[in-house]
Amino acid sequence: MRFHDDNAEFEAWLRSQCRVVESDLAHKHKRMRKSAFIFLRATYFRWARRIETIHPALKAAPRVLSVGDTHTENYGTWRDLEGRLVWGVNDFDEAAIMPYPFDLVRLATSARLAQDMAVGSREAAAVILDGYRRGVMQPHPALLDEHETWMRSYVACSDQDRAKFWRDVKAYPDAKPPRHVASALKGSLPPGASLVRFASRRNGNGSLGRPRYVAIAQWCGGQIVREAKALVPSAWDWALGIKSEPRFMSLATGAYRAPDPHLALDGGFILRRIAPDSRKVDLGDRPVGRLKLDLLRAMGFDIGAIHAATKGASEKILADVGARKADWLYGAAKAAAEAVEEDFAEWRAAK
Repeated sequence: MRFHDDNAEFEAWLRSQCRVVESDLAHKHKRMRKSAFIFLRATYFRWARRIETIHPALKAAPRVLSVGDTHTENYGTWRDLEGRLVWGVNDFDEAAIMPYPFDLVRLATSARLAQDMAVGSREAAAVILDGYRRGVMQPHPALLDEHETWMRSYVACSDQDRAKFWRDVKAYPDAKPPRHVASALKGSLPPGASLVRFASRRNGNGSLGRPRYVAIAQWCGGQIVREAKALVPSAWDWALGIKSEPRFMSLATGAYRAPDPHLALDGGFILRRIAPDSRKVDLGDRPVGRLKLDLLRAMGFDIGAIHAATKGASEKILADVGARKADWLYGAAKAAAEAVEEDFAEWRAAK
């Protein structure tokens, strides 16, 4: 099936699941023309529909509760209940039960397509797989004061970052959320917080089109912000014709996570705190070699820890990984990237 046909079918389904913000969907369509990497991020539904055809041999691998939409920009920081700075996958919109290799293949594919990674695709796949094995064997959250300490300087929020964050918040257009969303946002604020206004927010790639609302409030002398984003079932289940409920919280609060205490599901919307210090690792103009490979290894580790939370999966995964050829992930990502680039070319060629 052509990409355009899948895209139309998926968007029709999405409109049956939530009130689509058509202007954001149009913005998504424009962003999809910018690069193959952005196209990959914006079109998980297409990946879900094609990946088993591209790699039928991987279908027999052990199945686990997986992230689904893994990519190099689906990682960030948050504060856990103890106030510790934690890093890891921070978006589980597409969580679903699937063969474990597909999370790895998608991450390696995104590294291959991401222009700012600038590392060899073969070496990238190797370090992702190395990190993954370690994460399955010894799963734990990445606490930046204890484990991945080298990341701390790259997640530090500068004065410029903070100023930009608050400029963006000020520019959010006023909005009137549905009554139940407004109530949930108010309920997510700490006692004594005073609501300033509700607004809408445009963010992300794959989730563009789903409504996002924010509550901006005053509390203890400063502003705080909460976001509500519509959550729908995973596109993986859509692609396979499976009726399901979203599994976002099952992964976000899994056995080896140090979860964000502000993260909650209420009335079909994911609620979360957004703030200047909830951010992605920013490498900027830093050296690209060893540092970025270390980052990919950490990404693989976090996926391994997430997969290890599926009861009884670790031994089966390690046995399956051990039986595969050394370069299997590199080859799988290469073929998947070629398929993404074909779809991207089709999208750009259309008027």
